[in-house]
Amino acid sequence: MIAFFKSMGRALMILAGLLVGVGLIVLFVVNRQIPTHGETAPEVPALAVIEVQPVAFRLEARGHGVANPAETWQAITNVAGRVVERHPDLASGSLLPADTLLLALDPSRYLLAAAEAEAELASLSAEQAQLTVEKENTQLLLELERERLALVEQQLSRFERLFDTGSVSRSQLDEQRRTTLAQRHAVESLENQQRLIPSRLQRLDAQVDRTATRLEQARQDLEDTRFIAPYDLRIGDVEVEMHQHVGVGKRMFQADSIEAAEVEARIPLTMLRRLMAAVPHPERREDALDISEWLDFSAIRAEVFLVGVEDVEWSGHVTRVASGLDPDTRTARVVVMVYEPYRGADPPVCPVLQRDMFVRVRLSVEHPEPLLVVPASAVHQGEVYLVDAHDRLERRKVEVAFEQRDLAVIRQGLAPGDLVIVDDPVPALDGMQVVPHRDDDLALLLQRIAAGEAP
Repeated sequence: MIAFFKSMGRALMILAGLLVGVGLIVLFVVNRQIPTHGETAPEVPALAVIEVQPVAFRLEARGHGVANPAETWQAITNVAGRVVERHPDLASGSLLPADTLLLALDPSRYLLAAAEAEAELASLSAEQAQLTVEKENTQLLLELERERLALVEQQLSRFERLFDTGSVSRSQLDEQRRTTLAQRHAVESLENQQRLIPSRLQRLDAQVDRTATRLEQARQDLEDTRFIAPYDLRIGDVEVEMHQHVGVGKRMFQADSIEAAEVEARIPLTMLRRLMAAVPHPERREDALDISEWLDFSAIRAEVFLVGVEDVEWSGHVTRVASGLDPDTRTARVVVMVYEPYRGADPPVCPVLQRDMFVRVRLSVEHPEPLLVVPASAVHQGEVYLVDAHDRLERRKVEVAFEQRDLAVIRQGLAPGDLVIVDDPVPALDGMQVVPHRDDDLALLLQRIAAGEAP
């Protein structure tokens, strides 16, 4: 009896579950909503545009290079000697002004050589003076002997006439002839002596010149014992110590000029050719060979930036274009000079431009004519998106002359007044309706970048 009631309870529970399920299904079917059909207008995209106008443009060429001092002094000995004087600040990194005595060698050997040459010059000068006096005395004696010879010649002529008349003997005539010959010999001897004096003077002059050369060499050697700073400089490596004996050709230290530094920047040839084409070409001579005579380098603005610290920069000047291309990168080598690189230095915030610094160089020149520019991102595979007079999108082919600093310079395809879409609509369907709004801030930024005013 109990089992019967249990089985009946289970059946009633199953039946109740089925009834609840059927009721829920009927409720869902009754309350279902039938979808309605309707039309919704497509959304019109709002796009930023700028009006294209010719703007002032600065052509740029960029490259990298390593800074070096414009002048470097390798202090190499021309004479041998012992170091007897050394500046206390002669050490790597020291800054010393011009005309500072940096180092001196023992000068005693060269002082003695100079004194010996001066003494020999004095002796030769005395000999020259003596020979000059001798020349004058010889001339006076010669004049006297010539007068005496004239008298003797007259006496001989008288004896010859008397001999013909028999008034004098032959022995007297012969004696007079011997006297005349002796006088002639005396005159001839003085004349020979006088003729030799110029050659003796020439020999003395040659000895004087040789001794003067020795004296000049001794003085030069003496000067070479002192190493005086030729300009304001920064000391590099020092390889000599006090009391050290050094030989000829020994490098003692290296010093760099602080008056100017130069950078040989490697610049792509295409960029440099485009820049140089805009540089003014002054009138030049037909025989001019230097490129600086063909182009006005002063029109090029050169800026040097320290790589890794872009807020550190120096103003420079293009001085020349080095011969040939870099063999590794096939780039042109433009030399930029930075004058007074130590002026305004405030290490470590603003360091000085010194040897082996890796820098970036930017050259720029004003283009002779305004150019049409758009953001480089607004060019899509040779096309730009425009907004026509009916606010519809227009895809137009353009020819890009070149790109610079995220700007595309348009050679063909655009005209002043065109509205260029600077957004990237997806999809960009030709003729689709758009809502344009001008981005004046972007237009001003493009003008600043084109003019080289923005960083």
